[in-house]
Amino acid sequence: MPRSFVTVLVFCISSLSLGQTAFFNGGDLQMHSNAQMGIHTDLINDGNFNQNTGLVGFYSDGPLFFQGTNPITIFDGEFAAQGNLFLENTITVSNNTNFIFGNVNTSLVNPTNLLNFGENSFFTGESDISKVVGFAGVERATTFSFPIGDGEQLRSLLLNSNNASDFASSAYFFDSPNGPNTYNQEFDIDTKIRDIGFISNNEFWVLNSDTESNITLSWNARSDLGLIATVLEDIILVGWSKVSNQWISLGKVAIGGDLEEGFITSENFIPDEYAAITFGTLPLPLDTFVTNNPTLGNYFLSPNADGTNDFLVFDNLEDTGSNQVLIYNKFGQKVFEMTNYMNEFNGVSNIDNFVLNREIGLPEGIYYYTIFLTDLNLSYQGFLFLDR
Repeated sequence: MPRSFVTVLVFCISSLSLGQTAFFNGGDLQMHSNAQMGIHTDLINDGNFNQNTGLVGFYSDGPLFFQGTNPITIFDGEFAAQGNLFLENTITVSNNTNFIFGNVNTSLVNPTNLLNFGENSFFTGESDISKVVGFAGVERATTFSFPIGDGEQLRSLLLNSNNASDFASSAYFFDSPNGPNTYNQEFDIDTKIRDIGFISNNEFWVLNSDTESNITLSWNARSDLGLIATVLEDIILVGWSKVSNQWISLGKVAIGGDLEEGFITSENFIPDEYAAITFGTLPLPLDTFVTNNPTLGNYFLSPNADGTNDFLVFDNLEDTGSNQVLIYNKFGQKVFEMTNYMNEFNGVSNIDNFVLNREIGLPEGIYYYTIFLTDLNLSYQGFLFLDR
């Protein structure tokens, strides 16, 4: 029997005789091939616990805690703590991880305190009742599905990198990015580039990697994407830029499902350039306006204060950004002009050099309008009939 094993065994027995409720390693603990260790109490590691080729399992009907000054590396790991395993340091699994029941809870704010998967390692059994809640990491992987989620659901993130990243980590937050209770940064969903319509306020992911990659995320009924999208094709992925402090589109190269349940794959990006990732929508409302309005048509105006057709109303014009509205009479004289028009025209001229009794208003007849949509670089023309 190796000397290191005998030393630790004696130390543990001595510790238990003093009534200590945790398994404490202050020496050199090593697991050899085909060896199996079941840990049924808290683990405190202040020694060396890294040269392992056997199985280390964490089993309990209640919660377990891993503490101490030194992280550990195990070959095969098995997690079956009904009350969850709480990591206050890092555990690296270099071969196989078997999730049975209970979550592995890691830090929600510190991506260096996590359950880490070594190069070429793999895992099985991840589910809604057994996964990583907090940050999970992986070494030297080109494709990896992080088995992450919150206390209730598995919400994996699939990372596809162009080259193997030395290290990547990710966590999921079922929380509002606008003001999360579980994370130490806010991501205002109204601060975004113009090519984004709406942004989910239900959930977000944090992903760290310095290698160009794309990601695949899924949604379910709890994501409630019907709040921001009307059709599947509206959905994109968006990321909070660390440089510009706003949401930027991460695009999409594949999408499937419906608004209740589906998946989406982003375009390539460098994860380290973004502090958070979630679902957004395209097109913008202003793009929807253009699609739904190839022309604006002709209008009838009867400003008699009866509540019907008293003003010239262009539906949804407020969604198009900046605009300018010009109205002319049949002689080509400009009788009305307004920037950022909000349905104010009621048959009265606002042009100073147009000689007319303003209290009476413009005479009955046909008038012509032009609308310039500045942000879209588009214009509309039509006519209106003013009835007196």
